[in-house]
Amino acid sequence: MGLRRGIAAALLAPLCLCGAGMAATVRIASYDPGLTRKGPGLLLRDITRGQDSQIAAAAMVIARTQPDILLLTGFDWDQDQAALRAFAQLLGRMGLEYPHLLAPRPNRGLPSMADLDGDGRLGEAEDSQGWGSFTGQNGMALLSRFPVGDVTDYSAMLWQDMPGHLIGEVLTPEAASVQRLSGSGHWQVEILTDPPLQLLAFAATPPVFDGPEDRNGRRNHDEIAFWSTRLPDPPFVLAGNANLDPVDGEGRHAAIRALLADPRIQDPGQRSAGARDAADPDHAGDPAQDTVDWPDGAPGNLRVTYVLPSAGLEVAGSGVFWPPEGQPHHRAAISASAHRLVWADVTLGD
Repeated sequence: MGLRRGIAAALLAPLCLCGAGMAATVRIASYDPGLTRKGPGLLLRDITRGQDSQIAAAAMVIARTQPDILLLTGFDWDQDQAALRAFAQLLGRMGLEYPHLLAPRPNRGLPSMADLDGDGRLGEAEDSQGWGSFTGQNGMALLSRFPVGDVTDYSAMLWQDMPGHLIGEVLTPEAASVQRLSGSGHWQVEILTDPPLQLLAFAATPPVFDGPEDRNGRRNHDEIAFWSTRLPDPPFVLAGNANLDPVDGEGRHAAIRALLADPRIQDPGQRSAGARDAADPDHAGDPAQDTVDWPDGAPGNLRVTYVLPSAGLEVAGSGVFWPPEGQPHHRAAISASAHRLVWADVTLGD
């Protein structure tokens, strides 16, 4: 079992990391651990102090699921990757080594120098390329057991350059000339497995917190639809927080439905017993597929995080880490973040 020892087989299927030239099963995960703070440097402070229960719970979730490739979609960025390196060191002390780290500067909190929300004021969090009170707040990061090759960062692409965009009349010409599509980022990352695997990573704008113009809903739609125009040759895995459920909650559901129905992609439909037990009775979707448990009230539990392998890749196992109440690590899963870790095991090679 190696790193997989101690994990119940009924919950998480073990991986086979085989020799060169042989088939290998690799676990890819996406997780919003909520590791964001109110100011720059505070996350690093909290990690290094070693007394933060939320950080400890998030690390426990990751240690129990043992991803080989892990995308974090809620992690504060800093120029030197100091917080990310400190968190990787924490995971290393728990027996999970990630020698390869990637964290390009996200659009979160990045000043646009324009009045993007049209309220007549500049320099607000709402005027950043992606909402944030400081550059990198609630950004993205990649941790990998495998080396990283070529990286294509699409995050600087303007929203108005997205084919078929839904900007409509929600932005002034000045705002449209600078507004990027990505609320956080869109990355294509070559993972040097055998054969190499392309990881498509993103974290989309929530389709709420706007007005009847539906600026955020339109942008969320286009951030998701972007991948339909940029899918590489297989094998690839698309992973991230789309902030959109196929059925329930607010947003333009056609975007995620179209992505899930794309014949170049397969949807493992990851499920968990914990999500099933926490079902919202007024929702129409399969509750076992939910990946977030928002606080009481709207929007409730939704499926927003996805790990979607390319068609043709063998999926050896998949799931959402959401143990039901009374089971080991249930408390860690729910205290770390409103979100749950989503994973898929894919078999590469012959």
